[in-house]
Amino acid sequence: MMWIAFYNPKAAGDVLLLTREATRSEHLPVVESKENVTCIKNEETNKINSVNIFNISSSLPLHETGVVTLSNEDQKTINDIIQQAGFDVEVSLDETPKFVVGYVEEIEPVEGSDHLNKTQTRVGADEVLQIVCGASNIDQGQSVIVAKPGAVMPNGMIIWPGELRGVESHGMVCSTRELNLTHIENEDGIWVLPDGYEPGTSLEDVVSDLSK
Repeated sequence: MMWIAFYNPKAAGDVLLLTREATRSEHLPVVESKENVTCIKNEETNKINSVNIFNISSSLPLHETGVVTLSNEDQKTINDIIQQAGFDVEVSLDETPKFVVGYVEEIEPVEGSDHLNKTQTRVGADEVLQIVCGASNIDQGQSVIVAKPGAVMPNGMIIWPGELRGVESHGMVCSTRELNLTHIENEDGIWVLPDGYEPGTSLEDVVSDLSK
């Protein structure tokens, strides 16, 4: 699972927050601190899922707030800090676009639900995601915007793989309201794009194209 990096000095102080998966455990997390690094582990697996690096600006000046982009050199610096503190974990960020065009190839109702559908949605030439969607206007053959695992929504929610009604779901099909793009369209349900967009096209490119 990819890592995501956050930095918000006004809200959290000079701390780089790193996380890589949702916590789904009945047990309390294990918190361990060494030097300027605090790691949060899953008690059952002993796997480190979150890392906080304090006083980060002394080692790595950051100029973004919210979700931050880190170069390979930045990631090396972060891993050096973590490992020098004595933790055995390596952080690697996936900087590929997380909001992309998806093409709904297949759709079928989720058993036991009156509104959920299981879709097979193509988000790239070689990538198809199974996504459960509750929107009433979703249909086969549509081009939509997908928030892939690791996407951070405008409201701060992180999209992780999960289950709905026991069915695996690896992303979310988005509405313009969820994306804060109601100036482009403000209809109920998911955002159905005009034909012509290739699966995997970034949301940024779609918005730029529609704003011309």
